[in-house]
Amino acid sequence: MGDVVQFRKKKAAEKHKGNTLCKRGFHKWEIDKQQQFDTKQGKLVTVYKCARCGKIKSEAR
Repeated sequence: MGDVVQFRKKKAAEKHKGNTLCKRGFHKWEIDKQQQFDTKQGKLVTVYKCARCGKIKSEAR
């Protein structure tokens, strides 16, 4: 048996599946209030967490 070939057109959701906003760099950053102080450097640190994918970035002040 060979592979099944689809003859119908793909829907927009199927065509763009996996191309989410976060994969293209458009994260939804929110401040994470759990971690605010860096003990190694002794500085106040703002930790941002993406609401969609969970990626973390930090900014020292």
